[in-house]
Amino acid sequence: MRKLKVGVDSYSLKPLDLSPFELLEWAVMNEAEGVQFSEINVPPGTALDRTFLQELRSYAEENRLYIEWGGAEHIPLHLDTGKAKDIFAANRRAAEQAFHLGSSTVRSCSGGLMRWKKESPSTDEFLRLMAAALREHRPMLRDFGVVLAIETHFEFTSFELLRLFDMCGATPGEYLGICLDTMNLLTMLEDPVPAARRLLPWIVTTHVKDGGLMLTGDGFVSFTAEAAKGVVDLAAIFESLAAVHPKITLTVEDHGGDFLIPVNDPEFLARFPDLSVPELVRLLGLSVRTRALMDAGKLSVLPRDRWPAVCEQRVKRDIAAVRRIVVGHPG
Repeated sequence: MRKLKVGVDSYSLKPLDLSPFELLEWAVMNEAEGVQFSEINVPPGTALDRTFLQELRSYAEENRLYIEWGGAEHIPLHLDTGKAKDIFAANRRAAEQAFHLGSSTVRSCSGGLMRWKKESPSTDEFLRLMAAALREHRPMLRDFGVVLAIETHFEFTSFELLRLFDMCGATPGEYLGICLDTMNLLTMLEDPVPAARRLLPWIVTTHVKDGGLMLTGDGFVSFTAEAAKGVVDLAAIFESLAAVHPKITLTVEDHGGDFLIPVNDPEFLARFPDLSVPELVRLLGLSVRTRALMDAGKLSVLPRDRWPAVCEQRVKRDIAAVRRIVVGHPG
């Protein structure tokens, strides 16, 4: 496998309340090779202006760290009210910030849980609205040389994102792409390995996260796990990424918590029309592996409220584990 850089996402270390420069310092001290800023904690009285961003870029370059940026959105609706939302101005600002930082990507996450809410519009309606909005972004994003990287979150499956790109008339590397969250794919009822391969030409950034998938009386429950401790085949995903994107970075994102996926509800399951029987069988296989690891005392759910107490040490272990996988020594 080609040697890929391993870094950390700012969300993982949110409980530490670090400034952007402190996050970069943390990366240097803990042998991370970069930081993806999913969010930014700017000190009071500090403007997030061109001067600040260029100083941050200079510090990163002096320490040979990569910087990736966030702050974009892709759903042109207020998800709490369903009313239209203009996302262009905020996305232009995020793209300009990424440009000043020397980052060619800006992560986009709208944080929706639409399928879990019966009153939400249909997925097809979301895709139609998104395509109409994002097509207007093309000239702006191309001018800044920035790709808007839609995170594989609890919003859309790989199949739906590919349809979105087709509706936008986009080509890989042009103005739309994917931030591959390796664990979130489980929550959208996808085996992470084939899902990553489906999206492979479009992947420009990553959130490397391990996880488990339990089968319960209420459906599946997905949860995060320490890197190399869960059932996500990170090695297979990294191999695929390295073969097609030799300069892509592996950014660790981790947190606590679990998430119910109520597949026992026929109405809920019907909102995943691309879920095939073979894919469901693979998910059941992952749930069997998860149960075996849990019964052996090797895997458990970390409650979200315990994350602040363990985050720093666990993220350090995550980084070390991901690096071992990259060099071929995952044990």
